[in-house]
Amino acid sequence: MQAFSDRLSGIHAATIVPMMPDFQIDERQLALHLASVASTPGINGLLVNGHAGENFVLSLAEKQRVVELAREHGPKDCLIVSGVNHESSLEAAREAAALEQAGADGLLVFPPNSWALGRADDCVIEHHRHIRNATTVPLMLYAAPAGAGAMPYAPSLLGRLVADPRFVAIKEGSWEVATYEQNLRLIRKLRPEFVVLGSGDEHLLTSYLVGSAGSQVSLACVVPKLVVSLWNAAEAGDWEQARAAHDKLYPLAVAIYRDAPGGRSTVRLKACLRLLGLLSCDAVRPPQPPATRGELQALEQALRIAGAL
Repeated sequence: MQAFSDRLSGIHAATIVPMMPDFQIDERQLALHLASVASTPGINGLLVNGHAGENFVLSLAEKQRVVELAREHGPKDCLIVSGVNHESSLEAAREAAALEQAGADGLLVFPPNSWALGRADDCVIEHHRHIRNATTVPLMLYAAPAGAGAMPYAPSLLGRLVADPRFVAIKEGSWEVATYEQNLRLIRKLRPEFVVLGSGDEHLLTSYLVGSAGSQVSLACVVPKLVVSLWNAAEAGDWEQARAAHDKLYPLAVAIYRDAPGGRSTVRLKACLRLLGLLSCDAVRPPQPPATRGELQALEQALRIAGAL
């Protein structure tokens, strides 16, 4: 557990899953994507089967294959964390066990999407308990965006989850600075060794200033060198250099994650990779339509500001 926690430091890229025009996974392009991102100096690991990886529309067999390809094509010392995302706790536990068997070093437990509409705290505890009991690898929590309805965990519930020793880290994606700091301070009080990864792509600089062990972010699958440069500058306390990197990243984060309509980040991530010549097909599984002309124009401009084009 400790070795896993130590290896979580720094930047970990949340990767996408390339599709062919018929929406089947393009394994050749996926292998190239995983290898290219993971081999970038300063990228210490990968988060696969996350939201950027369309985990809610992949079958279990496809998610297992993603882990296998990450294990096969990433550097030997690359930390592979796989997301677990299912509405059913029983199926989530089955999925978690299968992804561990496929080669994941650790598992990140996403809240079921239905929780955005409301849920009892005991439902959350029960869901995580099923996954815990089905696995042996280190487990991670996910702090959902503050605007995601009832999905985020209130401090009292977060405290109950953090108390479970099988959980050793959290991908803190509250996407709101005050909530991020509140959660960070609570976790440090309860379990100082618990790893907090500031992973709101739009406010990485702020989370690094407040305190963070690193990040699992999908920006790092598009402009990994720039994200690493931000982290390195922050770690060195060079806030002028960190601010300069943030200024390059910020327009891209806005174009991918903030600009309306919501829920379009994976479409825009794939569009960026295609604009950069790193992806031949930017198809995303339905119901998401392709990137619009307006989205492409905004992304291209942001990529130029980031120095990627």
